[in-house]
Amino acid sequence: MTESPADLSAADLLCAYAEGALSPVEVLDAVIARADAREPALRALYAPDPDGARAAARASEARWRRGEALPLDGVPATVKENIATAGVPMPLGTAARRDAPPAAADAPSAARLREAGAVIFGRTTMPDYGMLSSGLSSFHPLARNPWDLSRTPGGSSAGAGAAAAAGYGPLHLGTDIGGSVRLPAGWCGIVGLKPSNGRVPVDPPYYGRCAGPMTRTVTDAALAMRELSRPDARDGTALPPQAIDWLALDGLDPKGLRLGLMLEAGVGLPLDPAVRDVVEDAARRLAAAGAVIEPVAPILTREMLDGLDTFWRQRAWSEIGALSPERQASVLPYIRAWAETARSLSGAAVFAGMSQMARMRDAALAATRPFDFLIGPVAPVPAFPAELPSPTNDPRRPFEHIGYTVAFNMSEQPAVSVPAGFTPEGLPVGLQIVGHRFDDRGVLRLARLVEKIRPALAPYPVR
Repeated sequence: MTESPADLSAADLLCAYAEGALSPVEVLDAVIARADAREPALRALYAPDPDGARAAARASEARWRRGEALPLDGVPATVKENIATAGVPMPLGTAARRDAPPAAADAPSAARLREAGAVIFGRTTMPDYGMLSSGLSSFHPLARNPWDLSRTPGGSSAGAGAAAAAGYGPLHLGTDIGGSVRLPAGWCGIVGLKPSNGRVPVDPPYYGRCAGPMTRTVTDAALAMRELSRPDARDGTALPPQAIDWLALDGLDPKGLRLGLMLEAGVGLPLDPAVRDVVEDAARRLAAAGAVIEPVAPILTREMLDGLDTFWRQRAWSEIGALSPERQASVLPYIRAWAETARSLSGAAVFAGMSQMARMRDAALAATRPFDFLIGPVAPVPAFPAELPSPTNDPRRPFEHIGYTVAFNMSEQPAVSVPAGFTPEGLPVGLQIVGHRFDDRGVLRLARLVEKIRPALAPYPVR
């Protein structure tokens, strides 16, 4: 069966455009046809703009013909709904903001994609306020996982994960404040990079918040990062511009690499045996290639995770509690029940919770220090039922599944999810690779090595 242009990587598309073998217009048509066929089931897209995208594809085609192509010219892309694109409302996944006004300008990451010639043909769906690791939303239809429609794609970059796995083009942009890029990447069998905080400028910045690429290949993630990491003065927390050869991925010698294997987070749901098997297999393959694998003790405590939960509840209630009763009633009930518990929190309790985020940071940095990289699960469980807001379905215990991811948002370290295998039921399992602060290319290089030594992956579920 001939591969559809919708399934080609960004790297392959750029080569095909340069050779004249494909045009951005025909590729976009294939992507739109794929999305039209899959959307009735997946519900990954918000505000698709086929007419605007076709105009952008025609302009890209003309640049290629003139020999004036831009770095990502003609590559189809989507952008998560909470990343502003000019003229499109941002309801943040909640019916409480159903009449949000159109955004005045592109956010930094969307601007970088557009400046590089990528064709943004739609936005992707997310749960209420981005506060769930699922595709359940009071505003968007329920997003589902292409590998198994009864399962969640993860979240909060839910639509982005589903779109990447289903072949809605090669480049998708998500955000991550506790795992929201890596969790859907792991559960959808794609690559998801949470960069070092500040590597990709965001607007507005916030504790732990990052924007990052979600792709099928590590090379495509690197191509995206080459553009996304360009400076933007709107982010006062952004890192200084740095000359990084993002595409120099091959050649990492595993011999002697010290890799810390963290199989237990220290708190939350126990590690599912099927997930453990895939992660341990990846570790064995790296060891066989010459890496030195050493166990890492759990880094999180119940006090740390509960403290972060307290702070995030107050953060959510500060917004939801200011709404009218009618607006509050339209928020997803799970999110409303979770946030309402902050009504009685004291300032001292919120401050104590915030302080636990600093303890989390220190624990993550200390665990990484002896090693070149940490490796381990992305999530303790495979993708859970699509209708559930979280694996526990309990707003009193909402974050029992983010123990492997959230600490590295607080520590500002780069972390990537790379597909490593499948459960016996055929659900994808991601391997998380965590690097030292600012070593974003390093985690991509190790992820590229994992791509080479892992077992063959099942074909993506494009039908």
